[in-house]
Amino acid sequence: MADGFEIIPVIDLRHGQVVRARAGERASYAPIVTPLAKGSSPGAVAEGMLKAVGAGTLYVADLDAIMDGVPPDRASLAAIRAACPGVRLWVDAGFCEAAGVEAFLATGFGRPVIGSESQRDAGLVRALRDRAVFSLDTRGAERLGPTILHDEPAHWPRDVIVMTLGRVGVGAGPDLDRLRALRTSSPATRLYAAGGVRGPADMAALAALGVAGALVASAIHDGTLAG
Repeated sequence: MADGFEIIPVIDLRHGQVVRARAGERASYAPIVTPLAKGSSPGAVAEGMLKAVGAGTLYVADLDAIMDGVPPDRASLAAIRAACPGVRLWVDAGFCEAAGVEAFLATGFGRPVIGSESQRDAGLVRALRDRAVFSLDTRGAERLGPTILHDEPAHWPRDVIVMTLGRVGVGAGPDLDRLRALRTSSPATRLYAAGGVRGPADMAALAALGVAGALVASAIHDGTLAG
């Protein structure tokens, strides 16, 4: 595998607990059971995942904020920070307005993730640029959010997550064709695959495409990344 390929563990928060993601059906996610931690508290699960793969960055999907429009779960983020000093957080909390992003940035908890599914237009992504991470979201063949965000790489920041929700937690493998096409259309963008990574073969295939890294959850809990 190419040097520098980054594994970024993922935790999904719902009602203050870590839940296990599957196929993007968020309403049915249940509290996680994992050999990496006792219980499903955010701090314990985050610590176990980071140690399991030696990662320094953690992606947090705040499902209450994404689904219900409530403010980010600061208590859970603080618990993760306390359990994992020095961790870099990428936080998706359904951000869709500049005021909410600025309020989050003022907390110092990490970089906001701006999901295409939560946007009305390209304005927020364009305004934030590299202060945020952009998530290009799809579910099956459906491209979520404004078409312009999918078709115009000029609007993207340096770091872009290619989120394939239907492949999350189901062992389907990453969407290599889509990643290859995006890599060709915007070679300077650092792409991070999200959804479907099962183990070393998938990571090697992604690295061979020039993908910068992968967001991974199930394969870390199941212990398959080591082959």
